[in-house]
Amino acid sequence: MRANANAPVIIKRVKKVSGGGHHGGAWKVAYADFVTAMMAFFLLMWLLNATTEKQRKGIADYFSPTIPVTRVSGGGDGSFGGDSVFVEETLSQTGNGGLPRDPTMQGGGAAADVAMEDAHLEDVEKMLFARSGDSMASDGIARHIVTRVTDEGLLVELFDLPDAPLFEPGTSTPTGLLTELVAMVVRVFALVENRVAIEGHVATQPVVVKENTAWPLSTNRASQVRVMLESESFPPVRIDRVTGHADRDPTGQNIMAVRNNRIELILLRHGH
Repeated sequence: MRANANAPVIIKRVKKVSGGGHHGGAWKVAYADFVTAMMAFFLLMWLLNATTEKQRKGIADYFSPTIPVTRVSGGGDGSFGGDSVFVEETLSQTGNGGLPRDPTMQGGGAAADVAMEDAHLEDVEKMLFARSGDSMASDGIARHIVTRVTDEGLLVELFDLPDAPLFEPGTSTPTGLLTELVAMVVRVFALVENRVAIEGHVATQPVVVKENTAWPLSTNRASQVRVMLESESFPPVRIDRVTGHADRDPTGQNIMAVRNNRIELILLRHGH
């Protein structure tokens, strides 16, 4: 028997460490967060140094809107909560009616003022097509109306259709349809205090006509609408201008289309 037969058996276990020490991944996440924070910090410092006080105020207003919620505001379930569109409370107001007269009443600078006025004009625009207990635009006359908010204000376009003209052909004598349209517009415009511009347009006449009456016809029609507005108790002082454009601004490629016979009522922005 060999001398070392009863010697203890020694088993050496080798512990493998995978990715130990600085080879781990957790520190990378923390380092990435740190680098991101530093980038944000230096970007902030650069912006503070590269912008003016007015620009910084504009940036701050963007992230913290200062457009106020007025004490009289539309709301409720459905279209205007079931109220008539002629009820004063259905239109967002400033407390004394209509759009603010003085832009300095609003906070947030010029951009906020424009955004607020756009919102008010859009409120008026919606009222022309409101469907509530006392609908103002029946399906028959709503098809004669196109509205859009422009740089000048809210443009309400009333136009002829082949089977339904606004004026007797070739004259400035209004039809019953136009009378109904004007009455509807007056009732909506009465909810605000903006001034109004009236512009007349006509389709191009055939070259064979003896006398082209586009200029006087468009002007006379615009003037007739002014008379109709005032007959509906619209304050004359709110009428800013009355203009005839003849056939100089067609709505499409067909310059002789009846669609070009139209009246544009512009609810002007303050300052125009």
